[in-house]
Amino acid sequence: MKILNLDHISANPLLPEVQSAMIEAIKMNYGNPSSQHKAGDQASEALERARESVARLIHCAAPKEVVFTSGGTESVNHAIKGLALANRDKGTHIVTSNIEHNSVIRSLRRLKTMNYQITSIPVDGYGRVSPDHVAQAIRDETIVVSIMHSNNEIGTIQPIEEIAQITREKKVIFHVDAVDSVGVVPIDVQQLDADVLSFASNPFYGPTGAGGLWVRRGINIWPLLDGGIQENNKRAGTENLIGIIGMGVAAECAMRDMDSRLTHTRKLRERLLKELPNYIDEYYLNGHPDHSLPNLVSVSIKYIEGESVVLMLDDENIAVSTRSACASGSLRASHVLLSIGRAFAEAQGTLVITFGVDNTEEDILRFLTALKDVVKTLRDLSPLYPKTAHS
Repeated sequence: MKILNLDHISANPLLPEVQSAMIEAIKMNYGNPSSQHKAGDQASEALERARESVARLIHCAAPKEVVFTSGGTESVNHAIKGLALANRDKGTHIVTSNIEHNSVIRSLRRLKTMNYQITSIPVDGYGRVSPDHVAQAIRDETIVVSIMHSNNEIGTIQPIEEIAQITREKKVIFHVDAVDSVGVVPIDVQQLDADVLSFASNPFYGPTGAGGLWVRRGINIWPLLDGGIQENNKRAGTENLIGIIGMGVAAECAMRDMDSRLTHTRKLRERLLKELPNYIDEYYLNGHPDHSLPNLVSVSIKYIEGESVVLMLDDENIAVSTRSACASGSLRASHVLLSIGRAFAEAQGTLVITFGVDNTEEDILRFLTALKDVVKTLRDLSPLYPKTAHS
């Protein structure tokens, strides 16, 4: 039976246009974009064409503000550590939220060993950050506020523009982790009014191993890698040209198909939410009902363990996840779910279902049918499930 991918937030297939562009780029035998000869010039031109495409995707008027990286994790690390180190003379305090991605959490943890101070603010039951809490957390020595645009486990989208207004008034640099948003929902860096924004290629059907960091002109940020003067002297090392070319094509496709993708994934999400009560009971939906990614549903199912559901669905050739792929394998409950008020057992029984352009409404019914059987099997085995009440 064909594998049904409902875990698009972990990995997306390459679009046919992206595959073709990358294969053609490999055949071109490009030189090094930094080399001072014709082969290098050709490579540099291809690099800059991709940069312009990516800049258009995020509505960046100056393509040189886009720095290519190896993916979302590097983009986040570069933003947080680079900003902290470059602005240490102004202060050592950073503000973030309780539901950030591990790349943010662990970057900040590293900075704490260097005597930086971190304030992590709470979220409400939907996973939304209050701009007032951000304002209250900022103090004289605050140099950076880092808040994600959308959460990769529950899908909640944050009030970035309102937070940006606060950081602008208080003259604090604002970093936004938009790895799961760019290319999925419309992103306009000028409208968001942030200072630095991290993103990656794979969420919009580009290659893994390629990402970017948008740095507003005039923002002081240190490079993480020292060596050459590539990427406007912000990231040393020869660029992953083939991957970047693929990302550029994926960015063009995302701009072209944004409306149709949004319509398609919203339709799938609405169908799942409508049908879910007909297949299982006693569950909680996580995330904001309105301010949320259109391609993600997070559901906490009572009396079961999420990892077991994932494994049993995998036996049926259906792929879903329980949390971020970067945190899979951990026995700890998701910090995101605990932060929105889920009990430990509820957090452990959570599934994250994410849709893509290749999914259909028939896929939703196939998934729900399999899920119903899996949940029944696991609940029959669970000592916590009140069987007499459901017999």
